[in-house]
Amino acid sequence: MFIEKNFMLESDIAQELYHNHAEPMPIIDYHCHLDPEMIAKDHIFSSITELWLGGDHYKWRALRGNGVDEKYITGDASDFEKFDVWAHTMPYTMRNPLYHWTHLELSSIFGIDKVLNAESSREIYERCNSKLAYENFSARGLIKMSNVEILCTTDDPIDTLEHHKSIAESDFGVKVLPTWRPDKAMAVENVGDYNIYIDKLESASNTSIGSYAELQSALKNRHDFFASLGCSLSDHGLDTFYAEEYTQIEINSIFNKVRGGKGLTPEEVLKFKSAMMIDFAVMDHKKDWTQQFHIGPIRNNNTKMFNSMGADVGFDAINDLSCAAAGHKFLDKLASSDLLAKSILYNLNPKDNEVLAAMAATFNDGSVAGKIQFGSAWWFLDQEVGMTKQINTLSAFGLLSRFVGMLTDSRSFTSYPRHEYFRRVLCNIIGDDVTKGKLPKSELAFIGQMVEDICYNNAKRYFKF
Repeated sequence: MFIEKNFMLESDIAQELYHNHAEPMPIIDYHCHLDPEMIAKDHIFSSITELWLGGDHYKWRALRGNGVDEKYITGDASDFEKFDVWAHTMPYTMRNPLYHWTHLELSSIFGIDKVLNAESSREIYERCNSKLAYENFSARGLIKMSNVEILCTTDDPIDTLEHHKSIAESDFGVKVLPTWRPDKAMAVENVGDYNIYIDKLESASNTSIGSYAELQSALKNRHDFFASLGCSLSDHGLDTFYAEEYTQIEINSIFNKVRGGKGLTPEEVLKFKSAMMIDFAVMDHKKDWTQQFHIGPIRNNNTKMFNSMGADVGFDAINDLSCAAAGHKFLDKLASSDLLAKSILYNLNPKDNEVLAAMAATFNDGSVAGKIQFGSAWWFLDQEVGMTKQINTLSAFGLLSRFVGMLTDSRSFTSYPRHEYFRRVLCNIIGDDVTKGKLPKSELAFIGQMVEDICYNNAKRYFKF
């Protein structure tokens, strides 16, 4: 058996912390990309290929890196052919987090403890498919099986949220809440696409948008609508922070220029985004929402593949822009006006671990425990080394005990073992400290409570769920 009971738990203390404190805690997945329609309709998966490989760009990147033709990734190969090439690729992913994630999912969800490889491919394919025929392996069943209590999807201001309404009115029992993700409302780089989006926002908000003031009115309308359905978090995916100086007259003029179909200078783009970020932050503060800032991706870098396949198919990477000066300036502008909401800062470039951890600590004001959070290891950093570095950096610069813990950031209904993975890493780190005398054994009761808080209680209190 590969994934055994004490997988990654290297000391008696780590095992005690995990099994007695971390493992039993429910999951609050406060940032994910699950499709709310699939939850509302309780989607039945046709095969393990649809469930595992459909839309999972982590696996797609690994397959391409192993020389697999696109036919077997996003093309028209049969379900078994696609699964089989994944099984053949599996041994080559050793030391990539996919190797651990895949076997954790097989063990935790399907009860399969065999190692996936070319020899076991057909057997595991058929065993997984036979399980998918059962009701508890539907979209909702998989969520419940994973002991999820609350999950927050990622939603555009123009979304109808009809599926969230349907879920709330059902007997599902798991809270599925929207998250406000208004990135497209500030993406003025492409004037044509931006105006198409603003036209859609007009329709969604049932209001005309001919000025910047009307844009803000329309967005507030949608912000209020999201709040009415339980939304209490926003999220921004940014290459870096925006904090240019601007006047309201300049922003009004820039918006009029865009609505007139004219392109902007790079300086105008930065000023507009800076203004929008402040206005979004003020909206969040007024409603006591938590704002999340995911900093550092560079997207759609492979032009050939983007032109043939579109976005979000595995061709994004890590950016290398500086975020320190603009980030501090942005947060300081809000804090100076007493308009800084609870905030979580995530970095994609590991060079920014200490930058964002120190930035978060700088703006804690004593009003809320852990008000400004250094967020969990994200995307390319969402693996043992990345998690360990994030935990150690947070511990050194802030209070690990107040950390709101892990999230999936995933489109996959089988991604919840990533919480298990995080919890095992966390308990192993703390257990190692106790074993080596870096933390006192006499404080194990507090340490156990701290583990429970990081895994569940802190998030529930912080987000006021």
